[in-house]
Formats: sequence, structure tokens, C-alpha cells
Amino acid sequence: MTDTAPTAIPPTAQVTRADGRVEIAPGSPQPSGPYANADLLPVPVAKRTWTTYNFSALWVGMAHNTASWTLASGLIAVGMDWKQAVFTIALANLIVLVPMLLTGHAGPKYGIPFPVFARASFGVRGANLPAVVRALVACGWFGIQTWIGGEAIYFLAGKLIGDSWANASHIGGYAWTMWLSFAIFWVIQVAIIYRGMETIRRFENWAAPFVLVGAFVMLWWMSSKAGGVGPLFDQPSKLGWGGEFWKLFWPSLMGMIGFWSTLSLNIPDFTRYGKSQKAQTWGQALGLPTTMTLFAFLSVLVTSGSQAVYGQPVWDPVQLAAKTDNVVGLIYALVTVLVATLSVNIAANLVSPAFDFSNVAPRRISFRTGALITSVLAVLIFPWKLYSDPQGYIFTWLGLVGGLLGTVAGILVADYWILRRTRLALADLYRAGGRYWYAGGWNWRAVVAFVTGGVLAIGGADFHPLIDGRPIPALKSLADYGWAVGLGTSLVLYVALTLLTGRREESPETPETEETAESAETA
Repeated sequence: MTDTAPTAIPPTAQVTRADGRVEIAPGSPQPSGPYANADLLPVPVAKRTWTTYNFSALWVGMAHNTASWTLASGLIAVGMDWKQAVFTIALANLIVLVPMLLTGHAGPKYGIPFPVFARASFGVRGANLPAVVRALVACGWFGIQTWIGGEAIYFLAGKLIGDSWANASHIGGYAWTMWLSFAIFWVIQVAIIYRGMETIRRFENWAAPFVLVGAFVMLWWMSSKAGGVGPLFDQPSKLGWGGEFWKLFWPSLMGMIGFWSTLSLNIPDFTRYGKSQKAQTWGQALGLPTTMTLFAFLSVLVTSGSQAVYGQPVWDPVQLAAKTDNVVGLIYALVTVLVATLSVNIAANLVSPAFDFSNVAPRRISFRTGALITSVLAVLIFPWKLYSDPQGYIFTWLGLVGGLLGTVAGILVADYWILRRTRLALADLYRAGGRYWYAGGWNWRAVVAFVTGGVLAIGGADFHPLIDGRPIPALKSLADYGWAVGLGTSLVLYVALTLLTGRREESPETPETEETAESAETA
């Protein structure tokens, strides 16, 4: 008998299942080397199990949080009435859903997280640019949410312990007990993330309905204080529907889009666990715009009620809950705030930058180490300053974030959908010298599109209270449309540069080996 050597499976081999999901071919070695680790590798099809409910619950848990509440109530605080605020937020979430679904597509199909997905357009090394930008933004968000959670602990403990806690001596403008509360909440979150993604999925499933019930309890309490729901609807707009409203509307809309612009980039970090494209598409479509609009509706009504009851709008729900004399009601309200803040902060602001930082040095930084880096940086950005003013929170912080990240979204959508038609070579995303290596691991076209779009999007913005003035006053007219300007500019410029110059830096000798699995093999 003649011995026949087995046919070697090339390292780039990947298999496409009958439902369109792609994975490394069985028997083929997993990607390895300096650009791969266990947390960044594609999720096998058998482990992509999240359903429509899981994605919907994820969004309910993330949308129903204190920052979302302050987002809507902050619009009341700057002069809108409830109809204007709800309209602005509903429209923003319908708009941001589009890039969310487009970038989310790569998750269930290839099982890859955002920083690996970005390698296709920015290069294996160049992906660190959008990944680190996204991670630093998440650090800011994580810090803000942790401060909110610390507030809830501070007020809750103050009601239970008494004046010795609430009126403790001040350090840096805040009671030392507030700083302690901030630290306690920080530790709780780090402990949860260390238990992994499955723990996060289970936590989101039960946290979502709990928080929604808490929001309705807040509405009932405020309507009873105001003497019915009528006063909640009767608070007039300070702006009307004329020029003053529209002058405020556009930067507000971009700020609302900016709120979820981070997730519109790194949503593959979650959709990579999706059971199908249908699960992630329906889960996000049902979970994001509907729940955000409902929560906005509840928050603006409660804030309008606080204006009727207290003479001025109280836009911070923790501060509002602290005004009740009912200890049981206060405890319930603040526990709801804690659960809501944990839900969004871990899912939206700790998971993704953990992957992003891991992408910088895969051999040295694991998912857990990346989460710890995020947690430390979140303290160093002084989140209490960002959160102290609704004007700066909505128009400066969210506006700048949205403009910059919209630029990255434009490049990702252009590369994946327009130029590649959703086809990627999995193994090449993890190796030097492959088709995504470009020039030294960087795709200069993506960098040029990112810088150009970013300058146009935020160059003319008012950075107050961070700094005085506008970096490029001539771009002031674009500042109110930062997210749209960044996304549109980078998308068009990236496509144009690629078509004009070709992809000469890609490795032509690396063929894409792809096999089609029979239906019986479908996981």
C-alpha cells in the first residue's frame, strides 16, 4: 500500500457555513504570532449563541441608564420642552442605528471584535489608531458613569448612616465619603468584568426589566408630587419652534448621536457572539431606538415635573431621588440607579476598550489587563468635571466624541461594504505580510481620511469648558454637524483615495481560500 501524505490546509483557509457565517476551517491552525491572542481570535460558529432577546436585553440595559436620563433631562435644562427633547433623541437614535447595523454585520459573520475588524481598513498595525481613540473615549465614559454610581452610593449611605456621612469633611471640593463611594463602585465593576462575557450577558438579561420598572416608579412619584401628570406636560419650551430652537437642535442632535457613536464602532465586540445576522439586526432595531425613546420620554416628563414642583429642572436623577423623604423609596430609586449604571458601564465602556488595549500589544495585554487599564485611565480624566455641567456635557464632550468617532465609522463602512462587499480573509487579519499589512502595517489612505474628516468635524467646535475658543474658527459653520461631517467626509475620501491609487500595498500572492460547508455542517 502506498502511503499518501495528508493534504495540508493552508493557514489562510476559512469555511463559510450555509447561513453565511465564516470561521477558520476545521483542522486549520488558529492565527498566532504578535498580533493574536485568545481574546482577539474569531469566535467559533458553535459559540456564537446570542439571540434576538440577548441583543435586545443588552440595549435595554444600556439605554436605560443614568447617563441616558441626563441626556434627555439635560435638553429640558437648556430650554426645550418634552416634545422637542423626545423628538431630538428619537431622530438621533434612528440615524445612529444605521451605522450600528452596518458595522455590526461583521460580528456574526466573522466572529471578530472591533479592533480586528478595523485592521481590514487601517492595517494590522494601523488599527491601533481608531482602537486607542475609541478606548480613550470609553475611559471618559467609564469615569462619568462610575462617578454617577458613586453618587448613588454616597446618597444612599447618607440616608442610612446620617449626617456623619453626608456632611463629612471635604477634599478637592467633595466630601471624602463621596470619593470613597466612587472607589467602592469602581471596585464592584472591575470585579464583575473579571468574570467574563457570559457573566455580563446574564447580568444584562435581568438588569434590563429592573431598570425600566424603576423609571416608571420615578414617573409615578414625580406626578404625585406635581398633583397629576398634567403639570409634567404643561412646562413650556423656552425656545418655541422658531430660530432659537433650530439653533439649539442641530448641535443637540449631533450630541445625541455622539452618545452612541462609540457603540456604532465597536458593536462587533458583542455581535461576534450572535447566532445569526437576523438576531443582531432585529435585536438592535428593537432594542435601541424604541427603548431610548421610551426612556427619554420618561426622563423628560420627570424633569418637567421637577421644574413644576421645585421651580427649576433637576436634571440629575440621583440628586432628584435624594429629595424624597421616604427612605424605602429612596433606597429603591438609588439601587435602580446603581443597577442601571453597572449595566451600561460594564457592557458599553469596559468590554470594548479592554479589547482595544489588548489589540495594542496582544502578547502582553489580555482582555482583563485591558479592562484594568481602562479603569485606571477613567479616574485620571477627572470625570466629575465633565459631568458637572449639562452645557459642557452635551455640546462639548458628546459633540467632540461624536465628530471624531463618526470619522472612523465612515472609513469602516466604506471599506467593508462599498469596497470589499463584506468579504474578509480571517487569517490575514492577524499576520504581518498579508493582504491587510499595506505599508508597514498601516494603510495611509485610512489615516488621511481619518485626519481630514476629524479636522473638519471638530476643528471649528467650541471646546469650552475644556479650553477657550475654537481651534480653527473658519470651520465654525461645520461644528454643529460634526458627526455627519466626519462620517461623510471620511467615507467619500477613503473610497476616492482607494479607487485612485489602488491597493498596491496589499499582498497579491496571498489567495483567499474559502470553502462552502454543506447545510448539514451548519452549526
